[in-house]
Amino acid sequence: MRTGELLGLLRSHQPEIHASFTPDQYIRYQEAVRGLQSAGSDPRAVRVALRRIRVALRPLPPGSELAERIGQSRSPGPGAAAGVLPDADELAALVRLLDSVEWPQLAPASANLFWEARNALLSAPSRGADALDRESADDPAAAGLIRLTGPGGSPRYPEFQFDTGTGGPLPVVQKINRMILADQDPWGAASWWLGRNPWLDGTPAELLGRVPDETLTAAARALTYEGEIAW
Repeated sequence: MRTGELLGLLRSHQPEIHASFTPDQYIRYQEAVRGLQSAGSDPRAVRVALRRIRVALRPLPPGSELAERIGQSRSPGPGAAAGVLPDADELAALVRLLDSVEWPQLAPASANLFWEARNALLSAPSRGADALDRESADDPAAAGLIRLTGPGGSPRYPEFQFDTGTGGPLPVVQKINRMILADQDPWGAASWWLGRNPWLDGTPAELLGRVPDETLTAAARALTYEGEIAW
């Protein structure tokens, strides 16, 4: 799917996106689209931005038309720069549309579900910054680690990311965290690791060391279509 076709699809499905997302999810989606605008005419930067948009669209209901269209499409090949670069005016129009949305206050039931989901992730075993080496604590994204924000703004690092023997980060976790853009969406990445995965028939974090690293990596690649933008 050419980037111009994607932008038109996102504009036409704006009501669906708005209805499906929480305020935080919508803000991440807005930021991802603005990232595409910032990428300019650099094909590589545009491809990275498109991948971030895909990650931001994960909360779409699986059976929705937009989710189906995205899941069935593929990107132009690496040399097809003309199909990758967006039209600046069309992209600006999408950004204006996204920015025009005024989000209503979440209904109490929806707000409760939202915070219950976050609290469930925070309740999993984790460690604080004091248990990390200085480099990882200063720049967890560069270290390939998921950092969640706990009560009072304290950083929390899910324990499954670390080797029980050495205490250091597991290389397969670092690799997959980068694949699923944990630096952009740490909550979504934590949910992937700690939630049941139909592809693996289990919970990825619980399967560490029990299945080959390549199996976990393949499951992440199936989500992100590593190596190409899945448009």
